[in-house]
Amino acid sequence: MENEVKNILIGIGEDPTREGLIGTPERVTKSLEYLTRGYHQNIDEVINGAIFTASSDDMIIVKNIEFYSMCEHHMLPFFGKCHIGYIPEGKIIGVSKLARLVDMFARRLQIQERLTHQVAQSIMAVLGSSGAGVVMEAQHMCMLMRGVEKQNSVMTTSAMLGSFRKEASTRDEFLTLIKD
Repeated sequence: MENEVKNILIGIGEDPTREGLIGTPERVTKSLEYLTRGYHQNIDEVINGAIFTASSDDMIIVKNIEFYSMCEHHMLPFFGKCHIGYIPEGKIIGVSKLARLVDMFARRLQIQERLTHQVAQSIMAVLGSSGAGVVMEAQHMCMLMRGVEKQNSVMTTSAMLGSFRKEASTRDEFLTLIKD
């Protein structure tokens, strides 16, 4: 990967032997490995057994989970916050594991629409919950610093599964509770 970064530097008209760029190929390689570490993670490792029996069947919400990802179209960052809600069916998950699930899927080349659904589907699959809702709000650098250059644009996506999709009252409760 370092050689490819060096070729990119040459391709944009830079001199990779210039003082400020001498270590850049190595730094970019390490950076990309970190930013895409989600490819080397799986749900079982991320959750690490933190699923617990609980009699609660009330909605559980964690909101304002910050995330950082990179769009698969331009390999530029997009970032924002994620709100997750689910209704347990005898099982709950350690609260930090929800944030770790978001990070696992976000740290891959992504589109926000897929990312939102991956988080919701993983919650349903892991917990067997009766419903899950995920709303993600993000700013995309491919819109902010190139292309249309719209500085205040925010993209919002949602995935409503199970009772969050079937029951308007459940969906409305979730959407009301995640409002700031």
